[in-house]
Amino acid sequence: MAEKLVVVSDMWGAKKGLWITSYLGYLQQYFEITYYDIQQLANLEVNVSVEKNLHAAFLNGGIDTAVAHLLKREKEPCHYLAFSTGGTIAWKANLLGLPMKSLYVVSATRIRMENKKPSIPVTLVYGEKDTNIPSNEWFNKLEIDKENIPNFGHGLYSDEKIIKKVCQDLLSIVTTKLKPNKKGRVLKLRNCL
Repeated sequence: MAEKLVVVSDMWGAKKGLWITSYLGYLQQYFEITYYDIQQLANLEVNVSVEKNLHAAFLNGGIDTAVAHLLKREKEPCHYLAFSTGGTIAWKANLLGLPMKSLYVVSATRIRMENKKPSIPVTLVYGEKDTNIPSNEWFNKLEIDKENIPNFGHGLYSDEKIIKKVCQDLLSIVTTKLKPNKKGRVLKLRNCL
């Protein structure tokens, strides 16, 4: 039986997220996938052609609404893959009790506002040119690592090379036993296959 993977979109959801089909195409053969468009989770009805309006809608209650709906819909522990604002939503939902086996987040810059981290294996990936990456002090304070990808900005998750990398990482997570080290960071121990 395949592991379940919940995929949480960026703020554009399916409207500007054709790249998500590449992730789903790669991963559907290995996971039972549930996809959430965070505009729908947040019950947003804004002019999506204007980024400023969409961003404001998420900051003014949309994130909290999406978190609440995700908590209502998902009850069993599984793996999560989330992008940008969707990563912030998944992070917050976990801290409020959403059961997860792992959380893989790409370009979630708003998590820099959080003071706690999930108590599950977390992978954080950013483009090194993203100007809103949480500070090194934030990572050190929460004792969490990040992976910076050279020559990419915030939207790196829509690039085919990054899509393949993320999918390979996710497959590695579910085929490798994970054990936290002294700082609570995850070390890969041995292949289970």
